[in-house]
Amino acid sequence: MSGRPAAVPILMYHAITVAPTPAVRDLSVTPAAFEEQLAVLADGGFTPLTTTALAAAWRGDGPLPPRPVLITFDDGYDGVYRHALPALARHGFPATLFVSTGWLGGPYGTGDAPDTTLDWDQVRKLAGAGVEIGGHSHTHPRLDALGDERLRHEVLRCKEIIADEVGTAPESFAYPFGHSSRRVRRTVRGLGFRQALAVGNTLAAPRQGPYALARLTVRRRTGTEEFARIVEGRGLTRAFARDRALTKGYAVVRRTRQAVRLWLPEH
Repeated sequence: MSGRPAAVPILMYHAITVAPTPAVRDLSVTPAAFEEQLAVLADGGFTPLTTTALAAAWRGDGPLPPRPVLITFDDGYDGVYRHALPALARHGFPATLFVSTGWLGGPYGTGDAPDTTLDWDQVRKLAGAGVEIGGHSHTHPRLDALGDERLRHEVLRCKEIIADEVGTAPESFAYPFGHSSRRVRRTVRGLGFRQALAVGNTLAAPRQGPYALARLTVRRRTGTEEFARIVEGRGLTRAFARDRALTKGYAVVRRTRQAVRLWLPEH
């Protein structure tokens, strides 16, 4: 498509809170820092859009706005409603929230969430305010470590609950921990999701395909100057060196698990 940017920053947030639990502290951002980061986007002329809108444009369904960026939240912590939504509203910015349906308050809850989560009334209010609601599995496991039946259940149950509670079936999915495999991506696609996000800590690009779009992790230690650099796609190797080392290490573990899973049925 003529004029289409080669890459787009997709920002990945988790908890927006002053006082996170130790389990989510590193992946949390204070409300004040989040406000500053939105100001960086506004001052830089970025145009936030939803995951569905980006994927649709890359499928050829319409042009992208100037300097597109995605603001996404994983898991479903209540600070997205209490702190992020008012800040987004002040700027008129849309976003995408990926929820692990078993972690949210209500009849489906497992009680396993590492911090306080949204309830479904808040999720519906977020949807009504223009936040796209996407799937993030039911209980937040490493999907590529699951057998086929459990994998299908995690993805389908999540989709069904969101459809029931929000009134619209989700089109976008984010892999828990950012990990997937060809089998996982095939399952997510087969159950009706039209696009899915990983992590990768690089800019998203059409060449990644609609089921492996990369995101940039925003952490508690991400200062305003570093944020301004990474959203421009500058200094990514240095900013995410530790994350990439951990990702490579886990890739070895994943391959070993997959080999064992393939070996066991035959022996």
